[in-house]
Amino acid sequence: MSDKDLSNIQIPEAVRPVRPRRSVLYVPANNSRALEKSLTLSSDVIIYDLEDAILPSQKAEARETLRAFLKDKFPSDVKSSAKEIIIRINSLSSEWGSEDLLAARAIMPSAVLLPKVSEADDIIEVNDALVEMDTPPELRLWAMIETPRGILNVASIARYARTPGTRLDCFVAGTNDLIKETGVKPQVGRPYLSNWLSQIVLSARAYGLDVIDGVYNDFRDAEGFERETLDGRAMGFDGKSLIHPNQIDFANEAFGIEASALEEAQDIIAAFAKVENADAGVIQLNGKMVERLHLEMAEKLVEKSKLIKE
Repeated sequence: MSDKDLSNIQIPEAVRPVRPRRSVLYVPANNSRALEKSLTLSSDVIIYDLEDAILPSQKAEARETLRAFLKDKFPSDVKSSAKEIIIRINSLSSEWGSEDLLAARAIMPSAVLLPKVSEADDIIEVNDALVEMDTPPELRLWAMIETPRGILNVASIARYARTPGTRLDCFVAGTNDLIKETGVKPQVGRPYLSNWLSQIVLSARAYGLDVIDGVYNDFRDAEGFERETLDGRAMGFDGKSLIHPNQIDFANEAFGIEASALEEAQDIIAAFAKVENADAGVIQLNGKMVERLHLEMAEKLVEKSKLIKE
């Protein structure tokens, strides 16, 4: 897709939300017990899954179960939840995708997670459908990057986030599908996945998106999970997607905001707030050159820290 094509897309404006996304737990939409428990857990984000976790014969039932559950828990507004609530739908190219999107539009969660995004057109298609449904811009979009084409096109997909009024807020790495589709052998340290994961992080950062690491499948292997979670933090991810509640606490700890980083952010904000720096693009602070982009990052970090405390 050309620069001109992207620049012509117009979607109603909405401010990209700043939210802590340290722990992102998948919950099957047809598991009533898991649905009930999900809202009591300490994860920052819940992804109610209508896609991979649901058998084809159970898709419609899962959709209705989720719709009824969220309507019961949040009769006026799902976004009143203390957690960020996401719904992963099936692809629009599937026989379930359109109904999933209609259900999400009716529920109005924080965002819809799109599976197997391979190019910007995959997101544009959903944006267009939401516009046709007169959907408020507060309904955001997340994108799973989990196919070889998705990796090859990840920079152009992320660049779509700069389109005026875009709904795209976050990437989620789909490591299981990447392994399946490429034949890469899963190994400790993810040596053959790391390059692709770094591309996802780099592209997200280039265009102001959050980015979530993939799942660790063996929830009984605490040592392996902790090792991979710390690896994801070092790689630059904002959080980790999870498949079991016992993974939440460590993810929250690993992707938490360090006191020294928060203090530095507060110093940057205070320095730019001084009268003499009101129009400065670059200032010196504690022996370092600090730019306006660092101020934006500092403000985002401080805002996230307040939300975590709440």
